[in-house]
Amino acid sequence: MWHKSVCVALLALATGYIFLLDSDLPDSVLEYISGSFHYQLQGDLASPESSMSAAWDALITRPAKQWNRVAVGVNACVDVVLSGVNLLQALGLDAGAGQDHSVLHSTTDLKEAFIHFMGKGAAAERFFSDEESFHHIAQTASEYPGAQLYVGGNAALIGQKLATHPNLKILLCGPIGPKLHELLDENVIVPPESMQEQDEFHLILEYQEGEQWGQLRAPVANRFIFSHDMSNGAMNMLEVFVSSLEEFQPDLVVLSGLHMMEGQTKEIRQKRLLEAVASISDIPTDVPVHLELASMTDPHLMSEIIHQQVFPVVNSIGLNEQELLFLTQAASGPHASLASWNGVPDVGIVSDILFWLLRERGRTPTKASDLTRIHFHTLAYHLLATVDGYWANQVAAVAAGARVAGAQACATKTIDASRVFLKAPLEFATSKMEEAPRVSLNPDEPVSVWHRGGITFHYTPVLVCKVPLRTVGLGDAISAEGLLYSEIYPH
Repeated sequence: MWHKSVCVALLALATGYIFLLDSDLPDSVLEYISGSFHYQLQGDLASPESSMSAAWDALITRPAKQWNRVAVGVNACVDVVLSGVNLLQALGLDAGAGQDHSVLHSTTDLKEAFIHFMGKGAAAERFFSDEESFHHIAQTASEYPGAQLYVGGNAALIGQKLATHPNLKILLCGPIGPKLHELLDENVIVPPESMQEQDEFHLILEYQEGEQWGQLRAPVANRFIFSHDMSNGAMNMLEVFVSSLEEFQPDLVVLSGLHMMEGQTKEIRQKRLLEAVASISDIPTDVPVHLELASMTDPHLMSEIIHQQVFPVVNSIGLNEQELLFLTQAASGPHASLASWNGVPDVGIVSDILFWLLRERGRTPTKASDLTRIHFHTLAYHLLATVDGYWANQVAAVAAGARVAGAQACATKTIDASRVFLKAPLEFATSKMEEAPRVSLNPDEPVSVWHRGGITFHYTPVLVCKVPLRTVGLGDAISAEGLLYSEIYPH
């Protein structure tokens, strides 16, 4: 500890020396120097990470009216989680050049797509078209030493996360086989019509920050997901889900799985989307519906989801940076010319796209859409955008989503300040399309709020886990926790 004491002493001397040289320094500079000294003096107890975690705990309060019964559907599977590099090597594949493939037809396609996204450190999900080849890969993966089997699929993961809260009753509809049923929390209710003889397996290929394979080096930890999943792909359980709602009587509905239709023909997709819209429209108007998006590669499917009236019949959407950029590209929205994010997504650009999406597809004085809330999450920060007058407790909601991201990635019950770090920008503009105020990060007040054209934005950084133990399902946990602390006003 002696070196820490020396550093503190030197910092104190430097502070005094600077003050003697110029006692007329601006207050902001003196406050910054004083704050740095204070953080050093107090150690981890007063680090920005500790301050932020404590501030979140104070901000995260339950809404006045809480959910009691939540129905979740319709994608569910068993996730086989293992090292991507280890699996590819076990399949006899060598490192090489990366290339994206919108659909995987072979192990070579799999290797190239995995390398492409591992090099970017970006999450992705792909459909594997060859059933026989996929089953061979799945068997190799499930038998690999250290491979782990978990609840998978956005709906099942959200249901599983919500089920950890004892006062909630959770209904889960999806293609649920024997292994998945065994893995589910005992508080999750599964309608008999949702049970099937065989499980659907998804393979989750993880990699760690700095992990190398040949010349490849991962800039951050993430995962690559692929499957040959026909049940979820056809959204087979959609009608079962909606028909179960009358008996269950939920006060919140969470829907996901639209992205799984990428493996279907255009005709089948259009038909199922129209049926999905009709089914959602049958849900009573006083029951809010949240739509969780996931990774897509087909711009036509995304365009159909936007234009086939899916967005206007849901109240809330959850998505990440890949899905948001793909959405604005597919719909020719703002910043659509941006090919990819360069590092941490620019807050001003994200804000512009969310604003456009709520103005174009959300509730306005001239539009009867139900969409009034979007929860955006990326590794470094979260941004919640809501149409004014429809949602309450969103400071707590965005803080709760960020808190669970840092804790779950590190597999800790609460934030451990020594195991996380700040990756978010310390200052940013709230728009790139118009003159807008700049926001500076204050760890003691970690939620920033601004308003724009009848829409309110809630922003908070994420405390990123230094050595994440599991990246799968973070987005679903974030959306679930954000919803748990949200309250919708009756209209």
